Amino acid sequence: MITSDQSAKDAATLSGAASLACDAPPRVAVMRFRRDFLRTAAGMRQPRKGLMLQARARDAEPDLIRVGFTCTRKVGNAVTRNRAKRRLRAAAQQVLRAHGRPGWDYVLIGRPGVTVTRDFGALCADLRSALEAVHGARGAA
Repeated sequence: MITSDQSAKDAATLSGAASLACDAPPRVAVMRFRRDFLRTAAGMRQPRKGLMLQARARDAEPDLIRVGFTCTRKVGNAVTRNRAKRRLRAAAQQVLRAHGRPGWDYVLIGRPGVTVTRDFGALCADLRSALEAVHGARGAA
């Protein structure tokens, strides 16, 4: 049997959980469709030594960060391209929640000969500086 004291405790617990959810880092989703990559390509670009960042503000789903990864055949064979994309995914996982903005789409493009061999800390620093440049150029969006 549930007493009024228990229901009050449950309500307090739920409201506490709701306040924690508001403070949580933004959700990150992976872009899968070509049309999303093409829209993002029409946005801003920030080249860095280890990667190229394309970014675009989006109106739909303002609480979600979307990210896509691509490497052309210039990066290397399939094994090399997959390794480059894995490194870009890992860098995005570390950097985007802290430095990305909800309501934005990002595409990370691997660079031939550099994305695979660059130190991982430097690759993360490249992504961080590219994000700062994109958002600094637009001001406080």
